[in-house]
Amino acid sequence: MGIWVAVKPFPNYWGFSMSHWLWPFPDAKLAYPMTILLCVDVSLAAFVLLRHTDGIGYSIGWGRNWGFFILASFLAFACIAMPLGTGMRFIQLEPRWGEWESLPLTALAILFFTAWPEEFLFRGLLQNVLSRASKSEIAGWWTASLLFGFSHITNLGFPNWRYVALASIAGIFYGWTWRRTGSIFASAIVHAAVDTTWHFLFRTL
Repeated sequence: MGIWVAVKPFPNYWGFSMSHWLWPFPDAKLAYPMTILLCVDVSLAAFVLLRHTDGIGYSIGWGRNWGFFILASFLAFACIAMPLGTGMRFIQLEPRWGEWESLPLTALAILFFTAWPEEFLFRGLLQNVLSRASKSEIAGWWTASLLFGFSHITNLGFPNWRYVALASIAGIFYGWTWRRTGSIFASAIVHAAVDTTWHFLFRTL
């Protein structure tokens, strides 16, 4: 949970998160990526090297039918999120045609600095541990998805229940992808595809 605590902005008068105190220079511009790298490194040391937690899926590879699972998860979520997000006036279709040249770099940045660490935390660690503790993959999957949704409650204003609802639904699909592939790389691809599509095709209201 250190990633969420350090990076997510708590409701306060200053409007920024603890990461800005951790990395104040230069002008806190590197606060987010540096905090992400720090938290991922600490989590890897604690859970992979010391505790040897099984089933995290912290690797980059490609398995059988992964393409189908990734595409199916992305499309299924899109079919729910686009009408729901538009209906609750959370997003509005507004493509950024003038920014498409930055798509590859932006997508990679989202994959490695947003999707990868969040999938490591919420799927590789949280969903994994909760499933083992409850002896139920379904319970671990849905609980982790709800916690993932609530971790976004401070985004774009507190409390942002529309963000929580959509993020919880997204977490269900990311968790499903992780369960089917056993890899946070696969779920991170779906996560990054969702965020990148949102960034380039929709405006948040």
